[in-house]
Amino acid sequence: MQHPELERLQQLLQDQAYITDQSIVLSVFLARQLNKPLLVEGPAGVGKTEIAKVMARAMDTELIRLQCYEGLDATHALYEWNYQHQLLYLKMLEKQDTSPEEMERSLFDDRFLLKRPLLQAITHHKAPLLLIDEVDRADEEFESFLLEVLSDWQISIPEIGTIKATHIPQVILTSNRVRELSEALRRRCLYLWIDYPDYDKELAIVRQKVPDIDARLSEQICGFMQEVRKQRLEKVPGVAETLDWAMALANLHIDHLDKELVSATLGIILKDWQDIRQTQMSLSELFERVGAISKLDVNG
Repeated sequence: MQHPELERLQQLLQDQAYITDQSIVLSVFLARQLNKPLLVEGPAGVGKTEIAKVMARAMDTELIRLQCYEGLDATHALYEWNYQHQLLYLKMLEKQDTSPEEMERSLFDDRFLLKRPLLQAITHHKAPLLLIDEVDRADEEFESFLLEVLSDWQISIPEIGTIKATHIPQVILTSNRVRELSEALRRRCLYLWIDYPDYDKELAIVRQKVPDIDARLSEQICGFMQEVRKQRLEKVPGVAETLDWAMALANLHIDHLDKELVSATLGIILKDWQDIRQTQMSLSELFERVGAISKLDVNG
């Protein structure tokens, strides 16, 4: 028998138009129950970030996003002082003949503190959802720093002191496996792998996100995407590209695929010229295979 809270969570996700499966629901549920970060890995464009967005809406809380990139350091993740405002305030204090001690106390005040995502998350009035997106793009030094914050949930600011979390955030980390994450970070988290969806799930996603699409066209698009991903591509298209293609063709009031149309619109789903060229050369073969999945005119 399914746990009633699991059923409730699944319903919450469905209410937010997120097509899910048992592994996703269970991982999110356990992360919340155990109050542990959830590390979500998988290819680009399969909906890893979307989990955090949907969960924030479902929990009726704020989504705070830390976008990771190469060279990201603690300053940009934690806080900065607003030096321009401090300087203007300092000049005003000098005109008032304020003592140096009072100046220092006044300068390092909350009103001059620019809170970056991690500090925002631990000082929020309500437990937010903290999304640490593409953590694999940050370097190992930042990863070690992040691990410390996730363990202690406190941040030390030399001019103010230690700030402890008022409410522990729910944390979701995503990774495209650009580099291997440390064992220490992996042990700290629950783990979820999201792969490309099968035909039925992708079709459900397309029909949910593009409700005005022709039924036959949606079947053909999803069948084609399933076959395209089996090729040796530099950049395999994800669900995001499927939805872009579906929305584009639906807006053009297309009701079926043909080779000419597919060839002309491959730039929506493939982002490498060699991949496009290879796929164009393989269209006849792809159409034959797709015909076995959906109602596609292989001679079209």
